[in-house]
Amino acid sequence: MINLRVATASDAAGIARVYIDTWLSAYAGIIPDHILLALSHDGETATWRRSLARTDDGSVVIVAEDSAEGIVAFGSGARARGTDLPYEGEVHTLYVVPDFQGRGVGRRLLGSLFSGLVAMGYRSALIWVLEENPARFFYQAMGGTWIAVRNERFRGTSLPEMAFGWPDLNTAVAPIGPYAAG
Repeated sequence: MINLRVATASDAAGIARVYIDTWLSAYAGIIPDHILLALSHDGETATWRRSLARTDDGSVVIVAEDSAEGIVAFGSGARARGTDLPYEGEVHTLYVVPDFQGRGVGRRLLGSLFSGLVAMGYRSALIWVLEENPARFFYQAMGGTWIAVRNERFRGTSLPEMAFGWPDLNTAVAPIGPYAAG
């Protein structure tokens, strides 16, 4: 049984584990090895603990928790960052550990994030994904429309990204999770 809920600061270590596990799995061969090998559980835990302690930053962070495995996925969203694109909200992160992919966790998590963005007053959203990341097919399957490309500088490396957009969050993905009505 997977339960979706709003993250708390005590979830930082679980989120860090998911973050690192999914980066190592999804980005091998896409992001240079030295960047992946430099990922630190302690460092990511501290980063997420600080982020989750800020309650007034206008963001939503949702975790998916398995009764046996603990946190197996998480996602975050807020106002769209630095873009001229006509989308108000942005899904900043959405990561599901490999053993739980293909089970509907990502779909439920995306729906919950969209519901959270709607609750914050956003009517539309986008997500940026590395061009070579197979997750791009997931976002297409979830109704995202390819809307833009860019090269993002990350730790000295230029990485091509593509954006998928949902112009109407109320009709995007069925709202499921802690922000779903009813």
